[in-house]
Formats: sequence, structure tokens, C-alpha cells
Amino acid sequence: MSTAEEPIITIAGATATGKSDLALNLAEHLGGEIINTDSMQFYRGMDIGTAKLPVNERRGITHHLIDILDVREEANVQTFQRQAREAIADIRTRGRRPILVGGSGLYVRAATDRMEFPGTDPEVRARIESEVDADRWGRHRHLQEVDPAAAEKITPNDSRRIVRALEVIELTGRPFSAQLPDYQAIEPTLHLGLSVERATLHERIAARVKIMWEQGWVDEVRSLLERGLAEGRTASRAIGYAQIQQHLSGELDQDTAQEQTTIRTRQFARRQDTWFRRDPRTVWIDATAGDHEANAALALETIAGTTDPES
Repeated sequence: MSTAEEPIITIAGATATGKSDLALNLAEHLGGEIINTDSMQFYRGMDIGTAKLPVNERRGITHHLIDILDVREEANVQTFQRQAREAIADIRTRGRRPILVGGSGLYVRAATDRMEFPGTDPEVRARIESEVDADRWGRHRHLQEVDPAAAEKITPNDSRRIVRALEVIELTGRPFSAQLPDYQAIEPTLHLGLSVERATLHERIAARVKIMWEQGWVDEVRSLLERGLAEGRTASRAIGYAQIQQHLSGELDQDTAQEQTTIRTRQFARRQDTWFRRDPRTVWIDATAGDHEANAALALETIAGTTDPES
């Protein structure tokens, strides 16, 4: 099989399951380059709280689509789709293997699947944003009325996605849920998923949040506030970053901010797992033991045994 015919590899799963380590190991074994599909790692300076690998820990492996946005800018899945596909083509031209890794499910699908995204209207978006800011729960109830399938997948706390869903419905006259078609890849793709038993994952998340605090997460947020973090509708609401801003403004003490960050991260991990479990193409690897070499060995066996990848 030529390099051009080798399937794209995606590595998905909830936060703290070991995706980054697996991506590095596979890239070393397969001659790959990594494309980031974690939307929060797009932001320059958001390093500690997104578990972004420092350059000196990337083993010399090229990473794409990291640090591409200022914290004032808003991540856009349509723009990302174009950038990711350009990166895939670029990696192919150099005889390398594209390996996509990250926990933002919609961004993974945007890169690899046949999906079209409606445009946006600044005036409509601004009006809906104001409505959601004023009454988030009421707007979510409205979403339940007009698109129950979308409302089931979008929590009342996810203001950004509520806004986008209502905007798409207004602009297209179609349910937002209709924008997620059946799973059809643009080219051969192998989807790998890492799963961790829930109690173990909760322990890992709590430990990770504690370590991030010790590494200087609060100081990172202070620095980002000087660069306009509070003005960024997406970056400012990221888990942990929002809670630390509340701590710095005096709304939360440090222990409460850390506890709320842990709770929100656990909730987010559950939503991530639910999203990725819907994809019947995913081959799951039990990563509960936390043995990165064993995970890589299982992944390589799966890749080697894939004689008819999805196309």
C-alpha cells in the first residue's frame, strides 16, 4: 500500500485518556505528523490548562494547527475544516502519515467526513448571543421545541453551541441536528478511541487539575487577561479558564475554583465519551491501565490488521 493509500488515523477519547502519548508513539512508528483537533489548543498562550505538549516534549514530530488563534478570536469549524484538509494533503505530499488527535468531536468529523457547514450572519449571531446571555435556560428550552435532537446533545451551560444551533436554524430553516449527516469519510480513515474506566478517569482528572494549578495555571490566566482573554467569547469560557477568572475577580476562592474545574472537566469528559461512542467506526482500546507502550502496541496491531479501511 502506497503512502497516499494508507488511511488517515484519528485518535479520539475523553480528556486524560492518553491521546497525546499514543499519537506520539504512532507517529514515531509510522512516520507520521500530528494534526491537532482540540479546539482549545488552537489558542496561543493557553498551554497549561489545555495540556498542550511543550515543543521540547514533541520528540521532533511536526504538529499542525496548534497556536493558530489569538485568545480574542473565535474558533470556527468551517475554517478549521479547510485548514485540516490542507494539512492532510501537505503531509501526504511529503510521504508522511496524517494522525489527527484531540477531544473536540465535531472538529474531528469536520476534518475527515463529508460535512458542509452553513455560513454565519453577524447581525443574527449578535442578536441571538444577546438573547442567550440574557436567558440561557429560556433559549435552551426554545431549542428543545424547535430541534429536540440538538437540545439533547447541547447542555444549557453550553452558550456558544446554543447560539450556533439557533443561528443555523434561523438561517437555513432546517434543524441544526440535520447538519450532522451519516458517517461518510472523504478518504480511507481508521478511527481509534481510548477508553478509561470512569472511576479511574475521575481520579486522573482530579490529579491533572491539581498538577495544572501547581504548574502555574492561575498565573497563565493572569497573563492571558492582559492579552484580552476576557474579550474572547470562546477562549474565556474554556473549562478552568472561566473558573480561574472568577477566582481572580474575587467571586470564588481558590479551592472552590479548583473543585469546580474538576467537576466541569468530569462532566465534559462524559460528553466527549458519549459523542465518540456514537461513531460505529471507532475501534476502542482500553487505556485504563495507563500503559502507553501497551496502548501503542494494540493500536499498531489494529492498524496492521486493517485490510479494508473505511472509505
